[in-house]
Amino acid sequence: MQPAAGPVGSPALRLTVLVGEQDVWHHRPLYAEIVHRARAAGLAGASAFRGVEGFGATSLIHTQRLLSLSEELPVAVIVVDTEERVRAFLPQLTELLAGGGLVTLDPCEVLAFRSRPGTAAGGEGTTG
Repeated sequence: MQPAAGPVGSPALRLTVLVGEQDVWHHRPLYAEIVHRARAAGLAGASAFRGVEGFGATSLIHTQRLLSLSEELPVAVIVVDTEERVRAFLPQLTELLAGGGLVTLDPCEVLAFRSRPGTAAGGEGTTG
């Protein structure tokens, strides 16, 4: 028997937005505003990741270690979609990042592993 072929990759663009945990947009965390706007824009997906340690333009180390007084941890919001859809979203970031932030764009390849109908994430069949 021949092994099943893996998913076919497709080109994409990865957008990473680096902001501070305490950054806000109209009383809402900035990272949450970016994720919600990405969803409203119809992008394929967005996730926010809280950093455990980092520094930015001020060179001040921010860390979650117990003895640290810093509560301004870094947050990375990552969006992956086609290049044209990601680039169409960039003007919204211009507005949101007027107070500061860093954006990187990286070409990548997307391999989508989707579950088949009737299977759970672990591969076991389900009945409902």
